[in-house]
Amino acid sequence: MTATAVNATADTTATVSRERADLLETLGTHRGFLRHTVRDLTDEQARLAPTASELSLGGLIKHVAAVERGWADFIVRGTVAQELTPEKYAEFAADLVLAEDETLAGVLEAYEEIAAATDELVRTADLDADHALPEAPWFEAGERWSNRRALTHILAETAQHAGHADIIRETIDGQKTMG
Repeated sequence: MTATAVNATADTTATVSRERADLLETLGTHRGFLRHTVRDLTDEQARLAPTASELSLGGLIKHVAAVERGWADFIVRGTVAQELTPEKYAEFAADLVLAEDETLAGVLEAYEEIAAATDELVRTADLDADHALPEAPWFEAGERWSNRRALTHILAETAQHAGHADIIRETIDGQKTMG
């Protein structure tokens, strides 16, 4: 069974399986919620961390984009894309902050590019292919993830942080994604 999915970035139509169309639609929905939370904010507001957490809206956009890029890279290159190094840990920390030399518009643009590349993987990757996960305290030894599992992780991460972002935005100025 097939369904038609629209690539919002290129505004072209491609025939994809129902599973792939569902992944694209759901990713698009939750990315939209996340982007909506930063609508009409200044860079200064995007840097605010107004809750007990250190999270900011600009930092959340950067983080979600980085996580998506990393797991998409895992789909393409395998285990090496997720190997943990001191440099990788430093990147993780930097990805949670909208730096003074960064703009919200710039991180949103980068996120759009990452999303477009991931959407292409959703359309074309072998969803059953899998890769070993690297050694890390949060992965079981010897565990493998399929490309489908990596994509659902991207989706879960996006949805979770869209909720975080909604709370932060409401704290800043009362605006909500829904309701």
